[in-house]
This record gives sequence, structure tokens and C-alpha cells, in this order.
Amino acid sequence: MRNIRPNPKTSFRPESVTPRIDPTAYIHDFAAVIGDVEIGAEVMVAPFASIRADEGAPFHIGARSNVQDGVVIHALETCGEHFEKNTFEVNGKRYSVYIGREVSLAHQCQIHGPAVVDDNTFIGMQSFVFRSRIGRACVIEPGAKVMNVNIESGRFVPAGAIIKDQAQADDLPKIDDSYSFKYLNDGVVKVNVELAKVYG
Repeated sequence: MRNIRPNPKTSFRPESVTPRIDPTAYIHDFAAVIGDVEIGAEVMVAPFASIRADEGAPFHIGARSNVQDGVVIHALETCGEHFEKNTFEVNGKRYSVYIGREVSLAHQCQIHGPAVVDDNTFIGMQSFVFRSRIGRACVIEPGAKVMNVNIESGRFVPAGAIIKDQAQADDLPKIDDSYSFKYLNDGVVKVNVELAKVYG
């Protein structure tokens, strides 16, 4: 399938690697998955998503996550001297982009590595994550920009906010029972896991 293919060999990525996709995942014909990408069980990849590990790699997308329409996942170069500075360590291995389990990447958001998005987190529509680590059970509301920071688990970034200083990240509000989007990701994951099954 031409939409699922190895990365081309280049001076900055001399090895060509074919994506590894669990048979229960669904990749729409109008989505692109290129290069050193691992996609777990029951993942839904919607039309016009671009998961392109042809510069930075490797990428990991955990089980039951979803990559919605128009999402872009790309990364800075990770060859040679760039490997350490343009990757994050997760569970003893370094990744250019690591997406955990039951993560929702909503329509037209961008994840640009180096980046980590941990389990059960919702990344809102048209938001942007770059050179950052997002903890578990977070919500990045639509249109927010997150750069060069670590966000603790259980925090939310308000819609349209620009977070690029660690002090800002440390001051982000905690998700509690009064937060209206506390359970948003649960429903989004449920819907997309079922869609992956019925489309597949």
C-alpha cells in the first residue's frame, strides 16, 4: 500500500524502515504512515492524518489511541549527534515521538518531535506540541501551543494558551471534578476504538 511505506534512504536517515502496525489497527487509505513507526492494537488513524518518520524516528503510538483527521506527526532529525537532543527516553528506550495508550489526537493537531504524550491524554483540535513532555490524563484544549516544557500528569492547558516556559507549565491548573472536560477523553477513545473495528 503506497500510503504505508518505508522512509526513503537519505544522508540524515540512511536506514529504510517499514512501519509496524498491529493487525487490529485501522489506517484509512487517505492517511500516510511512513518509516520507523510502531502502531499498537485498536488504534484508529483517520483520513488525511500524516505520520511521517522520514526525518526524526522512531515513533510509537500506543494501543487504543486515535489519530484524527488532518493530524500531523513529524519530528526533528535524530541521526548521529542529534539523537540524544531530539529524543525523549520512555521505559528505557529513546523516541522521537512517543504517544501512549488511549491518547486522543484530535482533528488537525500537530505533534512535532521530540515529544511525549503519556497515557489517557487528550490533545485538542488545532493544538501544537513541540519539544515537550505531556503527562498522563492531561487535556490540551483546542488551539493551545505547548513548547519546550514538561507538563505534570492531571493538568489542563486552556484553549488558545501559549505555554513555553516551565514556570507557566508548573502553574497550570489541576484537573478536578469541577473541570468540564475531565472525562472527555474516555468517550473519544471509546468511539474511536469501535470505529477502528468496524472500518477494519
